[in-house]
Amino acid sequence: MSNPFHHTPPDKGQAWFIDAVPYNRALGLRYVGSGIGHVAFDLPWQAELVGDPESGLMHGGVVTGMIDAACGGAVRTRPPRLLRVATLDLRIDYLRPARPHQTLHCFAECHRLTRHIAFARASCHDGDAEDVLATAVGTFVVFGEGQHSPPRSQGSGSLEISR
Repeated sequence: MSNPFHHTPPDKGQAWFIDAVPYNRALGLRYVGSGIGHVAFDLPWQAELVGDPESGLMHGGVVTGMIDAACGGAVRTRPPRLLRVATLDLRIDYLRPARPHQTLHCFAECHRLTRHIAFARASCHDGDAEDVLATAVGTFVVFGEGQHSPPRSQGSGSLEISR
């Protein structure tokens, strides 16, 4: 089976990556494009997302949300069918603040996928791809078809702590 995201029309990409997640939709994320293992989103500047009214700078949590959504989206392009993913760990290095009134651009890629864990990285800029404002690496759990919680390990499933 081929990956449904490889030649995703923009209207379907918006529905699969953004509109299906209420938080992504509330942020105002916009689907730009995707392929196997990568996705690109934009986020137009919005007064409602400003963290510092005096400077007009977007809140850092907005950048975090965008990066998390993009990394998760990139992971979702790797399996041959659409599966649920959840963030296990996300490390973001903020290199500078986003400029006021500028659209944010984020590109994320899933560079490794195991049976249950995926690894992604992303970068975000506000107009000049050479002047990055944040970079990130993330780890995601990939749920099996119909699965709603992480896979259990072999054995009893309980955690024993040695003292």
